[in-house]
Amino acid sequence: MISAEYCRTMARYNAWQNQSVMRCFKALGLTELQKDRKAFFSSLWGTGNHLLWGDQLWISRFDGGTGPKTGIPDSTKLHGSLQSFLDDRLRTDQRIIRWADKVQQIDLVGQFEWHSGAMNRDFSKPKALCVMQLFNHQTHHRGQIHAMLTAAGQKPDDTDIPFMPE
Repeated sequence: MISAEYCRTMARYNAWQNQSVMRCFKALGLTELQKDRKAFFSSLWGTGNHLLWGDQLWISRFDGGTGPKTGIPDSTKLHGSLQSFLDDRLRTDQRIIRWADKVQQIDLVGQFEWHSGAMNRDFSKPKALCVMQLFNHQTHHRGQIHAMLTAAGQKPDDTDIPFMPE
């Protein structure tokens, strides 16, 4: 299904794309980020916080480390200040890279079990599928962020994987 190299590539891609988003977030400032832009999570701020929350939730399931203390309804309020968000975004991206750098092919085989607080039930799915969810969730919400940034007059970097810096 996927390989350890896929995990490393997507972890690097995630960090590269988030650097572009963070540059644009800094340029806009918190007031602009919090404007309702009619997105699923309302604003750039809400979507960015939810994306970070989701990354922390999934990586905590994979690396056994700390995850978010709140559920999906509060995911849009993970951080109150731009600097705390930016710092946490960088830390989380590095955490995902460290995890991906250690992944071996055998680590992606078999079932993965977890409890979903959002659905209030236990799940068992193929581990590779769950890892794909981490990266798919990032791409989905970053696509929303990219569209909102563009509409706000920002110029985020290209999103094509083949153009990712080495």
